Formats: sequence, C-alpha cells, structure tokens
Amino acid sequence: MALLSLIVPVYRVEEYLAECLDSIFGQSFTDFEVVAVDDASDDGSAKILEWYAQRHPQLRIVTLERNGGLGNARNVGIAHATGTYVWCVDSDDWLPEGTLAAVAERLTATSPDLLVAGYARVYPDGTVEHHTVEPVGGGSPVPDVFDFAEQPGLLDILWIACNKVIRREFLARSGLTFGPGWYEDVAFIVPLMLAARRISLLDRYCYAYRQRPAGAITQTVSARHFEVFDQWERVFAFMDARPGEFPTLRPLIFQRAIWHCLQVMGHARRVPRSMRRAYFARTTELYRRHLPPGGAPMPGGNEGIKQRLVAAGAYPFFEALMLAWQTRGRLVRAVRPPRPRTLDARSLVKTG
Repeated sequence: MALLSLIVPVYRVEEYLAECLDSIFGQSFTDFEVVAVDDASDDGSAKILEWYAQRHPQLRIVTLERNGGLGNARNVGIAHATGTYVWCVDSDDWLPEGTLAAVAERLTATSPDLLVAGYARVYPDGTVEHHTVEPVGGGSPVPDVFDFAEQPGLLDILWIACNKVIRREFLARSGLTFGPGWYEDVAFIVPLMLAARRISLLDRYCYAYRQRPAGAITQTVSARHFEVFDQWERVFAFMDARPGEFPTLRPLIFQRAIWHCLQVMGHARRVPRSMRRAYFARTTELYRRHLPPGGAPMPGGNEGIKQRLVAAGAYPFFEALMLAWQTRGRLVRAVRPPRPRTLDARSLVKTG
C-alpha cells in the first residue's frame, strides 16, 4: 500500500496535463500512486494519459463513459484509491519540486486525519500570490496536531480541496463525498475540518494553483453562482445533524458563509446584473434561516455594514453603498501611481 494516492480528474486539459504529470513523476519521493479519472474528456487528454501509463506503473487510469463533473470524478478516483492518504490534484495545476517528500515527512511525523498545506495562485502573467497557513494561529504557535475548535483560524484558509491531504480511512468513516454544482469544495472541506480530530499544518508552498481566465467559474457571468447557497446549506445540514457538537464554531462558520456569498456577489463577472436583487434576497434568506440562537459576531468595517444590510434585507441601500464605494475606488486609483509588481516563483519551479 502506497502512502499517498494522488487523485487527478481529467477533462479538456490537454494543454496542461503533461506539465501536471511531469511535476508528479519528477519528484524524488516515490511511495505514491496516481489515479487519473478521464471524465469523458473529448480532447487529446486520453492519449496523454496512455503515454504516461506506459512509462509509469504508478499511474492507473479510470475512464468514465459520461462527463460527471469535477466532484464526481474526484469521488470515483477516491473510490479506486488504495493509499493511506488521498490528495486531489487538479490536472491543470502542478506540484512544486520537493513537495511529496515534505508532505510525506509531515504525515509520518504527525499521523493526522487531515493535513493542510500552503499553496500559491499562479496567474497567466507570471504573478505568484503565496498563501501560507500562518493565519491559522493568529500570530500564536500552533500545536503539531489539533482539532478545528482549538484552531478556528482554519476558516481563514481558502476552502479548496487541492491543499488538503486526507487519511483515506478517516474519509471513509466520515461518509463525506464531493457533491454536484459550483463551489463544491465548500460543502466537502468545511464538514471535513469539523469531523477531523487530528489536523496538522505544513507551512510550505506545496501546490501551484493555476488561475485560468478562460472557462474559470470566477470569470463567468452565470445564474449558476446561486449554487453557492446550496453548498452552504449542505454545510449547515451537516452541523444540524450533530446538534451541540460545534457550539463555538457555528457562529464563526455562519459569519464566514455570509461573507462568502457577498464575495461572490461583489465580483463584477459572476452574478448577472438582472439577478442581483434575487441573489441578495437569497443571502438574506440564508442569514435569517441559519443565524445561531445566540447570534454571531458581526465583523467590523465595511464587511460589518454589508452584513447588517443583508440582515435587514435592505437591497436598495446595499446597492447604493456598493456604487459609492466603487466610485470612490476609481477616483483613488486615478490619482494613485501604480505599484510595481514583484514576482517570487522560487518555490514553484515546474519540473519535467
């Protein structure tokens, strides 16, 4: 049995797939398997997978007859995995050199249910935006192993699957799987963090998260952004099924859910203009339905103002405020000299 099972969903990624696989098979650490799930990809990805499978016995290919989406492909891959730990690696991303050895060392030292690692967003212009796990402790040292209630700062780490390494046996016991729809990581990762009794951190840049403007949901104006509400409803359903288990975390998760919904609405290229009122109403509905009995901490500053307007259902005031802030922002940018960009890709060298 391998220590790591890397789950690689594949769909229309022939431009990036070889780079992803090279970054995996080029690692010095070798105690792993790769389960690549061909999600009925209709480009040249299948041939690329076959070429790598002939040269790397660690690679197994699972081919689906119909495209089922990212979440389903991950579930299928996990079901075929045999490793002690599973790690979902998207096929348009890559692993920096030395990542697998560092992850394996941390897993061996701490034996966690869940390992959370640092990552970086890599943009088309070459800009690298690093994201560490330092916010978890809020400036204080973090134990080698802890649970979510002990370190609620985990909510400050983006709820993506690709920087989470999960003990396969723990995942099976939890019964958690990826659901359908956009923002599917929310309804998987937040309950996963709640269920884990042993969480560990690896403050190293272990994952290069490629930002693709073409086809990315964050750059797509669509009614499908309303699916973010369905994902958060699944999170609350998970907590509701376990009454009394998360008394300190529920108010924080509630606040974060409202923050996330507003972030989606605040992006110019997501919610269609004609649907903003309906989207705001759904946010208010979510707020009123899931506000904890004892209330929840209200953030300060602009975020607190926005959440108070959501609580009141005051859409016209909300839109007027957004317009005023946008106008002010444009005026400030017009008189402020541009800041030079700095690049730091030292820990994100692509292998292969």
